[in-house]
Amino acid sequence: MQNVTPVAIAALMLELVPAAVFGFAAERAARTILRWPVAVRLALPAVFVIPYAMVSRAHGIFQWQWFSLYLMLPVATAWLLMHAAAADSEQRGNWRDAFILLVLGLAVDLRWFDSAWPPGLRALNELFLVDVGLYGFLAIRQLRGTGFDFHLKWSDLRTGLRELFFFAPIVLGLGLALGFIHPHRNVPGIAAAFLRWIAIFFFTAVPEELFFRAWMQNLLERRIGRRAALIIASALFGLSHFNKRSAHFNWRYVLLATIAGMFYGRAWREHRRVPASAITHASVDWIWGLWF
Repeated sequence: MQNVTPVAIAALMLELVPAAVFGFAAERAARTILRWPVAVRLALPAVFVIPYAMVSRAHGIFQWQWFSLYLMLPVATAWLLMHAAAADSEQRGNWRDAFILLVLGLAVDLRWFDSAWPPGLRALNELFLVDVGLYGFLAIRQLRGTGFDFHLKWSDLRTGLRELFFFAPIVLGLGLALGFIHPHRNVPGIAAAFLRWIAIFFFTAVPEELFFRAWMQNLLERRIGRRAALIIASALFGLSHFNKRSAHFNWRYVLLATIAGMFYGRAWREHRRVPASAITHASVDWIWGLWF
């Protein structure tokens, strides 16, 4: 992988800390942060700028404009979500929630900040945005029912694989009919295949399921109900793939991703567990990458 240096690895480790804290002790961390003075709560996420500063200086591409953005965005997010929590104690969704989700989603989908990072390390930007959202929604907003929990359960595996089993015939049939997927032979070693699934699970599936299910679908359910929330979150998930693998609007990808989102959303909402939907999601991407 390009530009993987000790500094980049250290930055990655730092960015994984918030995910580990909230993944293993979300309620405890949120209660602790809630007891701090408001100024401290709002200022704390400014430390998320450190990985950018480390990597950009090591590669000679540091810019004060990007530093200021990475410094202020987490603080502004926390400030907005603190006001959302005060204005919407029932957690039915507030315009501030929608605004934050829009900014985070477009920043990833349109690659707004990618140029701040060296080639090969732009995933660090996405992890930064995950950290911003985690701190804002779980520590400041205190959003309930997200299911962001790394204490894995057998029900996560059962639910995740069940939805994969339901979805596989649909995506295979429709994908082949549309000419979107093309079978090819690829038989990697067991260790390589397993590590690839793990990487997809943690660095693709979990962040996307956190955004579209734990935050978006979760908030929509409180406002418009389970069925409508599932449909809208799935449609938006599909639309987020409009520019993937194509320079133009990739309607085939959008359609298949929308259908996939329905099954991912079903997996999440059964027990409101991100690991369950992430298992379905990672498995679909893994199978597609290996054989299609």
